[in-house]
Amino acid sequence: MSDRELYCDTCEGVQPFEVPPCVDGHDLDCPELICTGCGAAVLIATFAFHAPRLADRRPRATYRSGRRAA
Repeated sequence: MSDRELYCDTCEGVQPFEVPPCVDGHDLDCPELICTGCGAAVLIATFAFHAPRLADRRPRATYRSGRRAA
């Protein structure tokens, strides 16, 4: 089992969290963590965002006093 120290809302302080035995096959990368102090479960969710490609964007026209810029 792996230990991480995170803030626990139930314990109201920093506590070691450990990864429980994962039945989904994640092993140590399991997104579920359990507080060793009180047993509260935490789910760590990660998101992957693709960086926008600036070259694909069209420049927006800027306006000055009612006239369109060239």
